[in-house]
Amino acid sequence: MAETMVEPLSKPVQELASNGGEPPERYIYRGSDGIAPSFPLLEVPVVDLSCFASSSPLADQELDKLRLAISSCGCFQAINHGMSNSFLDQLRDVGKTFFAYPTEEKQKYSRAVDDTEGYGNDSVLSENQTLDWSDRLYLIVNPEDQRKLKLWPQNPESFRDVLHEYTVKLKILTELVLKAMAKSLNLEENCFFDQYGEEASMIARYNFYPPCPRPDLILGVKPHADGSAITFLLQDKEVEGLQVLKDNQWFNVPIVPHALLINVGDQAEIMSNGMFKSPMHRVVTNSERERMTLAVFCLPEADIEIGPVEELVTEERPRMYRKIKNFVSLYFQNYQQGKRPIDTVKL
Repeated sequence: MAETMVEPLSKPVQELASNGGEPPERYIYRGSDGIAPSFPLLEVPVVDLSCFASSSPLADQELDKLRLAISSCGCFQAINHGMSNSFLDQLRDVGKTFFAYPTEEKQKYSRAVDDTEGYGNDSVLSENQTLDWSDRLYLIVNPEDQRKLKLWPQNPESFRDVLHEYTVKLKILTELVLKAMAKSLNLEENCFFDQYGEEASMIARYNFYPPCPRPDLILGVKPHADGSAITFLLQDKEVEGLQVLKDNQWFNVPIVPHALLINVGDQAEIMSNGMFKSPMHRVVTNSERERMTLAVFCLPEADIEIGPVEELVTEERPRMYRKIKNFVSLYFQNYQQGKRPIDTVKL
């Protein structure tokens, strides 16, 4: 059973940042992995998605690249995804414009204390919870009949249309990527997509990270792996911040301005019987520049049971995870307690 909230919504981080002074104690990260002054750069493979959409002679080469990427670091930079640079810039611009509005304007779209959807920041579930140095706008975008349009900003005027168009395009890409993931393991192409389901959910989250006076002590987002099947991240064009854990070492993820960073979530790791890795990642802060990103989490239908594809269960690689429905509800209970949700379904 989920824990209940212990206090009302915390102040917008933007407000704390503009007030100056020392950040509240609750934002200080006390993890044993620490925040070092510098980190190595992760070599994230670049994969050409257009090769999967047609019978390209390069398809096999790109499938190999895809398989190696998501079975080692768990993510890749997707290029030739069918979206223009100007459209991706528009997506960033509507988000930046929204977060630049006065607090009163943004608070028209505030989330309820017992909900995640809308404008706000961390759900506060316990008194000793470390808070993230970020404000968010969190919206269910698919299925369309589940959208709460009262939480979708009306300013800037183009916000709703741009986000809707992005959702439509990502729905097509999700199918393409899940089928390519299956083909990269020489499996029937629908085996992951069938578990994902026609009525799967997509949740968009604009993340805003104001400058932070103590980047040596405070994280934009705590270490976690995603509860999705896959996640699409549109990075800030100029300001790095995302880090991925590989071989027990944190690495900075480079920016490829008009690529989409795609990472595997826990549910695809389960379906692949651990062949694909759902990477632990976090966001570091910096003292000089604000940063904004847009993440879209693609979540299998809650009523569909997911589990390892039978062909991937062998004597050499026994079944690693039990079958489960509605992994996301389990995910949130464990994540805020600092536990790795996927560990609870390991056999």
